[in-house]
Amino acid sequence: MRKFKLLVVEDDPNLGTILAEYLQAKDFDVVRCEDGQQGFDEFAKGDFDLCILDVMMPVKDGFTLASEIRKINKKVPIIFLTAKSMKEDTLEGFKRGGDDYVTKPFSMEELLMRINAILRRTNESELMEAEIQSYRIGAFEFDHHQQVLTINETTKKLTSKENQLLKLLVQNKNDILERSFALKAIWGDDSYFNSRSMDVYIAKIRKYLKEDPSIEIINVHGRGFKLIDQNKS
Repeated sequence: MRKFKLLVVEDDPNLGTILAEYLQAKDFDVVRCEDGQQGFDEFAKGDFDLCILDVMMPVKDGFTLASEIRKINKKVPIIFLTAKSMKEDTLEGFKRGGDDYVTKPFSMEELLMRINAILRRTNESELMEAEIQSYRIGAFEFDHHQQVLTINETTKKLTSKENQLLKLLVQNKNDILERSFALKAIWGDDSYFNSRSMDVYIAKIRKYLKEDPSIEIINVHGRGFKLIDQNKS
């Protein structure tokens, strides 16, 4: 079972160190930062399962950081840590997209229970999505379990990487699939060689989909690719 990756942004070095070490001992993969800007930079280049953000921090406060994280990822769970206990601050935390709000001082065991409850809920949602076996792409039926793409009773068997890449494109349909994310998810790293290899696979998938003119894969300069399905289904 994979380790969940947590981003901990806490400007108190003592609490930050204790919290990171405790969560690592509980088998989490933890990245710790000491101000909001560092936290944003780490989040932008990482793939996190949950964020724990202190509210009062230098450079960039936790509420601002949460708003910026939400512009990149609308789903990643966020827990706020704060010494404040005013109702207005709690409401502000939820308004900024927070999933939970823990007031200092707190017990590590309580925080762990909250983390596990949120991860359990979000993973159940992801598992339900993972159970989807086939997708509609315009006039195509894409069965990613069988690795086949079908249109008008004509079936194309896909290679493993074609199948993985098309699945990511479909899951991000009409939205940007980041090049770096796709490379790390399928090839393991985003090296130049692997990037060129992915371009070859994109070209192959474009060829497979050309029978339906309402479907196209466009390049988004400096970002990645976007599978456009004009049917919006």
